[in-house]
Amino acid sequence: MIVVTDTSVVLNLCALQQERLLADLFGCVLAPPAVMEEFERLASVDQRFAGLTFPVFVQLSAATQIDPSLVLNQRLHQGEREALSLAAELGADAVLMDERAGRAAASSLGLSSIGVLGILVQAKTLGLLPAIKPLLERLHHQARFWIAPALIQQVLESVGE
Repeated sequence: MIVVTDTSVVLNLCALQQERLLADLFGCVLAPPAVMEEFERLASVDQRFAGLTFPVFVQLSAATQIDPSLVLNQRLHQGEREALSLAAELGADAVLMDERAGRAAASSLGLSSIGVLGILVQAKTLGLLPAIKPLLERLHHQARFWIAPALIQQVLESVGE
């Protein structure tokens, strides 16, 4: 399986010390250079992510060009544009992305998207995590990752917590 990650998913999993889930679930994880640059910038300037390092197993790879449909989309950051373009170019199985605009752009390109919550659910379902409720709480409080209360309840019910 080949997946391309955007910054938020890998950054938040690193903040939870659960980045290994990416390799465990997907095997080959690729990221464009802009994603690593954004990760490193945020780790150096945002206290929430201080001291985090980009996972060594995530392979850097650049798209040959940015998909024309993404160039003028002002709701996307450069890392999202590059990740989506790379995923489309490679025919990746999925793009790892949390942002609504990015997920909508992925859908318009015919790409499947998986966010950090989906990764945690998959990991729990496969027995890679004993529970996800404590991780959701840490994600919310430590990383300040906003999750609608109804979505939290839905996710927890889906994994029997």
